[in-house]
Amino acid sequence: MNARTSNYDKYPSTQMEARIWRGWNEIKEELEHHLTSAEGHFVVAIECYQGVYHEETGPALRALCPDRWIDTQTIFKTTDEIEKMTYPYVTDDRLFGYRSHFTYADFMDEKRLSDIRTEINSSEGTIIVYGHGAAFVAPDADLNIYIDMARWEIQQRSRRHETNGLGVENRNEEASRHYKRGYFVDWPVCDRLKKEILPKADYWMDTHIPGQPKMITGDTLRHGLEKTAHQPFRVVPFFDPAPWGGQWMKKICGLPPEQSNYGWCFDCVPEENSLYLDISGTLFEIPANDLVFYKTRDLLGGPVESRFGQDFPIRFDFLDTMEGGNLSLQVHPTTQYIRDTFGIPYTQDESYYLLDAGPGATVFLGLKTGTDPKEMIGSLNESQETGKPFDAERYVNRWPARKHDHFLIPNGTVHCSGADAMVLEISATPSIFTFKLYDWGRLGLDGRPRPINIGHGSHVIQWERQTDFVQKNLVNQVTPIAQGDGWREERTGLHENEFIETRRHWFTKPVTHHTDNGVNVLNLVEGEEAVVESPTKAFEPFVVHYAETFIIPAAVREYTIRPYGKSEGKECGTIKAYIRFRQ
Repeated sequence: MNARTSNYDKYPSTQMEARIWRGWNEIKEELEHHLTSAEGHFVVAIECYQGVYHEETGPALRALCPDRWIDTQTIFKTTDEIEKMTYPYVTDDRLFGYRSHFTYADFMDEKRLSDIRTEINSSEGTIIVYGHGAAFVAPDADLNIYIDMARWEIQQRSRRHETNGLGVENRNEEASRHYKRGYFVDWPVCDRLKKEILPKADYWMDTHIPGQPKMITGDTLRHGLEKTAHQPFRVVPFFDPAPWGGQWMKKICGLPPEQSNYGWCFDCVPEENSLYLDISGTLFEIPANDLVFYKTRDLLGGPVESRFGQDFPIRFDFLDTMEGGNLSLQVHPTTQYIRDTFGIPYTQDESYYLLDAGPGATVFLGLKTGTDPKEMIGSLNESQETGKPFDAERYVNRWPARKHDHFLIPNGTVHCSGADAMVLEISATPSIFTFKLYDWGRLGLDGRPRPINIGHGSHVIQWERQTDFVQKNLVNQVTPIAQGDGWREERTGLHENEFIETRRHWFTKPVTHHTDNGVNVLNLVEGEEAVVESPTKAFEPFVVHYAETFIIPAAVREYTIRPYGKSEGKECGTIKAYIRFRQ
């Protein structure tokens, strides 16, 4: 394993000076200024993202003692009605559903909603409307407050059975079903309303740490997002164990050694990562998706926005099997299959870039020449039904994997990382859609077999991707592109069927990059430190460390990267991903 010690920053942030209120006493005192100075009819809408601890936030804000307190939960349809309405999208499957197009109007009882709105309009004094959909119930509120929540924290709470979905009582369900309901139903509903509130909210609240609420003005939030969209930045990485997890990240990323393993690190998945604003020395946490929603074009660039809307289309994450085991043998859906079956517009094409590798590291990729589809699927089903081991190497190529190798994995290609590999996975973002074909006879961390999806997988495997095709098209497709004084550039992928392009730069001196009106995502794959700089001084120098993923918004346009600190005079390397629009 690599001998370097950790300088990996687990708490990256955008720094700014502004007013921040900490704790319920300070928050209450600030909000009381508005309530006490209001005359006559005054409406406050306190909107909540799914996953907020209502047991804490509700009583704390009700202490403002309004003349009328309205909890939106009393307006929702019954749990039975909502479960019936959402069932076609949630389904009985443990993992997969169908992307819904609900809004809060679908969740609320039309008669009760009409009555409450009439009551709000006719009441005197201060009225607080609190809860999910508060801003929908009171669209003309005099004061708008948003209590936000990042999806990773929601997942932690659902694993502990602490939260319910929108309008349902499901806190005791397994975590995978919570995530599924969030992904297909709840989060799209919350996001649709959030996009309306972001430009006008008066205050934004962070309650990610129980008992330690923080609040900033909406203007401060928007200023922070504006600043972040015009400079290099990193989202807050999060780490998770896995049945196959390894030991590499413990040391390189400075993680607690008492954890048995870490399999995952998500360090560029804005749908689920947080973003920190360092406001006058205090970290304020928001979902990174807030930046995507509010500064879409500055972040993604016009052509990327035109193609993907407000989806951040590039994902970087780590798969650590160093001293661990094989990932599940798997395949991702084709584009048409994911559209027809799940209502998702594009699929998870990906690649494996080897940050590190043990002596025996391998990657399973593509089918062996002559593989018979009927025989292979039959063998997989037999293994699933009887527990008999599946002879993976009879059907799937196993390639030796070395540091800085790059394996390309267009949709429909059977694959998995083997043991003793440290993979930087570069992929598109529909991350829930992995069809596991075989899991080596092991259990998940919950002690249950992980879901196997041979049926789905059999419909999407591209059977022609056999040994010769893989070797010629998917393994280490490195092409020199350009070079200059102290630097050289290589194309390493991806496959022509994939919309992501990757370029690797080796450099001992500054190398110039251009965003070309599209977002860039990079990782420092070699070297202790490097610094990202603006030739026009448009942003402060941004230092990155080994294995850190960083994002360059399209609005940055031109930037340079050079070795820094301990790496000065030594060769560094970056891998860069961006959306390809032409060959």
